[in-house]
Amino acid sequence: MATAVATFGPFAFDRARMTLVRDGRPIALGSRGAALLASLADAQGGVVTKETLMQAAWPGTIVEEANLTVQIAALRRALAAWADGEEWIVTVPRAGYRLALPVEEGAATPGAPAVAVLPFDNLSADPEQSFMADGIVEDIITALSRFRTFAVVARNSTFAYKGRAIDVREVARDLGVRYVLEGSVRRSGDKVRVSAQLIEGATGAHLWAETFDGAATDIFEFQDKITNSVIGLIEPRIRKAEIDRARRKRPESLDAWDLYVQAVPLVYGAKVPAYTEAIDMLHRALALAPDYGPALAFASWAHEKRKTFAGTAPSGVDDVEMALAFAERALAVDPDDALAMALLGWERILFHLDYSRLDLCTRAAELNPNNRAVLDLAAVAHMHAGDLDKVLAYAMHALELSPGAPDAYMCMTHISSAHLCSGRFAEAAMWAQRSIDLEKEFVFNYLHLAISKAHLGELDAARAAMKTTLALRPDFNMKNQTEGDPMLFADRKKIWNEGCRLAGMPEG
Repeated sequence: MATAVATFGPFAFDRARMTLVRDGRPIALGSRGAALLASLADAQGGVVTKETLMQAAWPGTIVEEANLTVQIAALRRALAAWADGEEWIVTVPRAGYRLALPVEEGAATPGAPAVAVLPFDNLSADPEQSFMADGIVEDIITALSRFRTFAVVARNSTFAYKGRAIDVREVARDLGVRYVLEGSVRRSGDKVRVSAQLIEGATGAHLWAETFDGAATDIFEFQDKITNSVIGLIEPRIRKAEIDRARRKRPESLDAWDLYVQAVPLVYGAKVPAYTEAIDMLHRALALAPDYGPALAFASWAHEKRKTFAGTAPSGVDDVEMALAFAERALAVDPDDALAMALLGWERILFHLDYSRLDLCTRAAELNPNNRAVLDLAAVAHMHAGDLDKVLAYAMHALELSPGAPDAYMCMTHISSAHLCSGRFAEAAMWAQRSIDLEKEFVFNYLHLAISKAHLGELDAARAAMKTTLALRPDFNMKNQTEGDPMLFADRKKIWNEGCRLAGMPEG
């Protein structure tokens, strides 16, 4: 469902009641004016076509455009003008209309969300301890700024609110942000408690809250722990909230950002047909915004996954070529985009066995150590390059960042793979099962379970897992899953071959 109340400037528009208030005072709107305002508000400042607006105000009826002009003029009079004479409803020549909303400078792309991290309250008896709260906030702002999918308000803007009693909704409106992170710090002796909560700016609704306890004997280590935990927890929730927002909007009002965020869960997921759906959305997004880096990166990833997990593409489409081209374009747009960097490194290894590009994955993980997707890619790249210790280090850190995230099945699968190739079959089976519990349509967690169970002598369980593997990928056989896999060095190939054969994989 859409957010019940849309706020902009001094206005609050209640979608359920179709009523508008300004600074608490009601403003009369006709039914058509309310329908037009609802459509404009849903677009979050994006352009709404005249056709869409006419359908909203006169559903199922053919009307002349002049009727829309009259209704827009009446709605403008109801809203009146800004103090500087600017209109709340902007005419976009040859396109339609949009609602004038604050725009955060430096936003990743029009429509992308911005987040403000407010100064944390110092609840300690000693006012001098405020430096600790400020340091934690500074670290969080720095870490959040590494993400390319949303903008972050600079410290000098948010610290203007320090020590003031505030309404988060007013702060969000003043700063032009969609989300606000606020919190508090309390120190007693060598114990520290930090509380944080992520709030949706328009409604004041809490999206997430957590409390962290620890010792203050090493303040920098403690700040790192808090920062990593907060980033790992709030980033997926910001992403989920944006996906939900995009799904609420009518297809004709989708912009590049909306198409991108709807494609993201399809790329993260394990459903093979969804990769083609994601590719279509991302290509449409890039037709609107050709240099939108996050869409370029995810287009690359979607093409890579379709090649890796489906093996086939529509006639005339080369997924390998497309994946590499999009990754290179994404990195050209933003040379510091850690996801694009990791994707290019991984794809060069996967498709061309170019292990010299492993450095891109390592650099990406150093550039953004709080992005689980980057860590996942670094883990699988090092798996193919043969460094199992690094696989476990990257994948375990990724899991620690967001243990409950729905796409954590990938890092669990990497952990299972590392244990399997090291001959730790019980651990491999355990992690494969954990991955299956989270995602039941990913073929490789079943394959790892089958091989692990075979080596443990549990042949019934191994063959059951292999049966599911082959149901998901009927083309799998001993030839294409052992002889052609670059990650299978001599010592691992024996483990893989024997396990696959015992579990009942066909020869091919």
